[in-house]
Amino acid sequence: MGAQANPLRHLGTVACGAFWLLAATGVVLYAVLDTSVQGAWTSIEALHDAPLHAGQLLRGLHRYAADLLVLATLAHLLREWLHAHERGARRYTWLTGVPLIAFAAASGVGGFWLNWDQLGQYSAMATAAWVDALPLLSSPLSRNFLDAAAVGDRLFSLFVFVHLGVPLLMLFGLWFHVQRLSRAAVLPPRPLAVALAAALAAAALLWPVVSHPPALAGAEPAVLRLDWVLLLVHPLTEATSPAAVWALVLGGAVLLFVLPFLPQPPRPPVAEVAPQACNGCTRCVDDCPYAAITMVPHPNQRIGRQLAVVDADLCVGCGICAGACPSGTPFRSAGALVNGIDLPGLTVDALRSLLRGRLAAARDLQPVVVFGCAHGARLPVGRDVVAMALPCAAQLPPSFVEYALRDGAGAVVVAACRESGCEFRLGERITAERLHARREPHLRLQHLPAGRVVLAHAGAGDEAVVAAAVQRLRAGVRTEAAS
Repeated sequence: MGAQANPLRHLGTVACGAFWLLAATGVVLYAVLDTSVQGAWTSIEALHDAPLHAGQLLRGLHRYAADLLVLATLAHLLREWLHAHERGARRYTWLTGVPLIAFAAASGVGGFWLNWDQLGQYSAMATAAWVDALPLLSSPLSRNFLDAAAVGDRLFSLFVFVHLGVPLLMLFGLWFHVQRLSRAAVLPPRPLAVALAAALAAAALLWPVVSHPPALAGAEPAVLRLDWVLLLVHPLTEATSPAAVWALVLGGAVLLFVLPFLPQPPRPPVAEVAPQACNGCTRCVDDCPYAAITMVPHPNQRIGRQLAVVDADLCVGCGICAGACPSGTPFRSAGALVNGIDLPGLTVDALRSLLRGRLAAARDLQPVVVFGCAHGARLPVGRDVVAMALPCAAQLPPSFVEYALRDGAGAVVVAACRESGCEFRLGERITAERLHARREPHLRLQHLPAGRVVLAHAGAGDEAVVAAAVQRLRAGVRTEAAS
């Protein structure tokens, strides 16, 4: 499906897609479910008599989508931690995402109770015994399962609430989770979504989900077919003890909540606004991946004019906003290039001065200029290569490409991260849209010599991709010079 649909780069949206599939299939299942102790098992079992295996498909999609939700959520958590995305301005997103794991686990376990077969009965009793290990309740929960009379429709209503009410809390928590993300995706790319849906449907038909015999109070089942993703807590408790599993769960939760507050490297510089250069165009607001920029009335009191304001708690220092500002054109004749919004660590003016100096030192060689991302592939070195590393490739105003070619460069390579693999979510996409004249400010393609500019998508370890682009452009420049 290509790099853009790599599931490892869309784990969050894969989990969201599984959630929506669960919701859709769950609505249909709830419509046919008899929410009573006596009728639940029979109503679910009747699904297997539906024509064209529709009931089997529906039930399998619901179960396997739940497995996918849990696995994708845990993988998403691990990947974000490996990329150190739990710290700094991303702390809020991390802290609001951790409770979603508990909601997903509770709802997944509660779904087995609604069938009220021997597996559901075992899960309910094992969960009650596990909760009883906490000194919180005046009477143990497990007493509700001692005999058949204790398990009534009122208790079954509690099961329904756990399986239906908790997902509503999860949806509410998901809304908080994406609040500080601009253009947050809640569905995976279409090719990936179709592939996942097809895989789940195939699993539902090839390995159908079937019920155990109906629950019977006082009887212990001889064999249970566990779902090891959703019900792992039960065999883990039996292999150790309820106290040990509570220690593991609570300790893990505390660790996840503490991680964002552990000592961390210094945060990158926060973007700063120059009021005298900001014209209130709102491009920085549109391009910021973390909703860190808002517009307020300009202090010069001119009617209708606005000023960008950066929230330091939300800014990650990517510099994408600097590349969006129309004031950042290097062709301005003023001594100092003051951008409307800029990064203190590497301003647009400093970038222009650095580019000028390096081009002047290699002017006779017609060097290939490489603008690259500090989080992507290492940039090549050489006498006829001018490498410029940026916090994000999207920090580069597109006019710098034209400026480099006019100031002595033979060709220009813009090395962004892999597709859908940007450290700052949207940088590689915004870079491509600007260079292909699909987003403002855009590269003036009509002013450029043909074949002199290349956009290379290269993440860490993809140095060969950038080197090949440089070699191809260098050969083209030499051929043109010789002719």
